[in-house]
Formats: sequence, C-alpha cells, structure tokens
Amino acid sequence: MPATSPAPTPAAPLGRPRLGWRRELALALLPTATVLILLWLLKLLSNQQLLFASLASSCFLIYLDPGHPANSARTLLISQLSAAVLGFGFHALLGPGYLGAALALVGIIGVMILTNTMHPPAVATALNFAFRAGTGEGNLALFGLAVGLVLVLLAVQRGSAYLVRRFTPVA
Repeated sequence: MPATSPAPTPAAPLGRPRLGWRRELALALLPTATVLILLWLLKLLSNQQLLFASLASSCFLIYLDPGHPANSARTLLISQLSAAVLGFGFHALLGPGYLGAALALVGIIGVMILTNTMHPPAVATALNFAFRAGTGEGNLALFGLAVGLVLVLLAVQRGSAYLVRRFTPVA
C-alpha cells in the first residue's frame, strides 16, 4: 500500500505552525489593539465606522499569516486604496446604489487580477465606499491614513512572527 501524506489539520491553517495559546494570544493582541485604535480614531475624526470594517479583516489576515503574499504591503496598498478610489468614484458619478456598487466590485476584482494583488477585504472596501462615500469628503483621506496604520501593524506583526520563530524551541 503506497504511503500517503497526512491531510493538513485545522490546527495549522495555511501551513502556519500552531503556537501555544499564550503565544497565539500575544500575536492576536497586536491586530486587536490596532482595530480598537482605528475605531477610536474614527470616532474622534468621523462617524463612518462601516467604511473601515474591511481594514479590521485585513488586520486579522495579517495576524494569521503576516508573510502570505495576500498580506504584503504592496498588495494591501494597491488593493485597498484602489478599492476606496473606485468605490468613491462610482459613488460620485452614479450616486449611492447597486449600479455603482456593482461597477466598483467588478472594477476592484479587475484591478486585483491585473496587478496580482489579491486581498479579499478590498472587495468590501469598494462596496462600502460605493454605498456610503458621499457622506463626508474626508473619508478617502482618512481611509488612506488608516491603511498606513495597518501597514505599521504589518511591519510589527512580521517582526513579532520572526521573534516567535527565532525563540521557539524546535520540537
């Protein structure tokens, strides 16, 4: 009977080794804190929390696997900012509604395919901006600032993952 390799288990998503619960919790604290800081800043500067929900998803994808190509700085910048601009633009052109949202959706999928920058939360960004972008002119700039904060999280999370690997004894 030929030997087969065991199927991946849920304990190791995307091939990332599962750490002890204390180390997993320590790594999860950074994206959680980042999302909470984003929400606090948004409350101070804007009343558009839903526009930034997709960045919360980006933060936790970064936590899950900071080295994955979908979580690179290039991918995050191109996909999220393109999605925001497309959604904002179609909202300005067509107003809030399903046609603008559909065009923003198709547009961001096309941009991600053409630039090889697949980052699924960007789809939600395009839809959010297409439906709500007209309720405050500072949203696009504020979103860009929030993306910058997520890039800082990416750098910190990659550094943390490196340190955890470096100082975790090999079993």
